Amino acid sequence: MRNSIAQSITDTVKDLNKSGLVDDITMKNIERLCLPEISEYSPEKIVSIRKKFKLSQAALASIFNISPSTVQKWEQGLKKPTGASRKLLDIIERKGLETLI
Repeated sequence: MRNSIAQSITDTVKDLNKSGLVDDITMKNIERLCLPEISEYSPEKIVSIRKKFKLSQAALASIFNISPSTVQKWEQGLKKPTGASRKLLDIIERKGLETLI
């Protein structure tokens, strides 16, 4: 539900921007506020995402530009994905692998 409301708000603000009723700065601020929340990724969820797209640990690491040992540590629960890696996992999960390749 949150995503559909955020999308409606973003679409409305974009239309208002095109009409000249909302400036570019306000539009960018609204878009930033409406970004989807990024969840935490458990080791099981990371393995599930990787297997869903039939990727080896090395292949996922290559897509993320990180070492295979980092992916291995995520899947063992020794480390957690943060920052850009967490965002990329979110994008792959929501929109599919083809959005990154």
